[in-house]
Amino acid sequence: MRAYRSIVVISVVTAAAFAGSPAWAADEPAAASTVLTVEAPGGTAVAVGDVLTASVAAGTTADFATAAGGSTGIKCSQSAFTATVTDNPEAPGVASESVTAHTFAACTSNILGVTRVNSVTVNNTPFATTVESGSGTVTVSGTDAAPVQTTLSLGTILGSVTCVYRAVGNAITGVSANADNSISFADQAFTKFSGPVTCPGSGFFTARYAPVLDSTATGSPAVFTN
Repeated sequence: MRAYRSIVVISVVTAAAFAGSPAWAADEPAAASTVLTVEAPGGTAVAVGDVLTASVAAGTTADFATAAGGSTGIKCSQSAFTATVTDNPEAPGVASESVTAHTFAACTSNILGVTRVNSVTVNNTPFATTVESGSGTVTVSGTDAAPVQTTLSLGTILGSVTCVYRAVGNAITGVSANADNSISFADQAFTKFSGPVTCPGSGFFTARYAPVLDSTATGSPAVFTN
């Protein structure tokens, strides 16, 4: 009788131990991550409708050069964008955003004949934007009716001129990086759509925005791409 009771006790204890063991719990599927998360890679999903914001990284400028990799052009020490998340599926996948604003200020120029930069204005927002898992590729796209377009108002020795540029292929492409929660654009090509001969014939946009923050979430945490 004692032997029988011992066997019962051992069986109950063993069953309880397996029920709470890590090996047993590991059989449960892990929760899937979304393409965009906050706080950490694979962290809390960014909610659809959240507003993401970022300014040009500290110590850098947003540049419009007259040639790819060139140093002649316009440099803006202040620039920022605002985007609303419209879809954030499980990774791997493609998240969608709507860029509602992209601003530039405190701009200077070393273009021959240009005495000041009156304004740099991004036209036709909002722009449809995608963020891809793995590669971190960020694509900002316009439409035929609302192209990706930037208008420069420049002061020259002959007075102010207005120069309008449109993105080649009607889109610009950047790359997100989790190391500093950034989005970087390098030599994104624009061509002159309208303006006098004093306006350069083309422009190449380069900038790094960091950190990208979820301004809707409590504490405005940094955004990661998975």
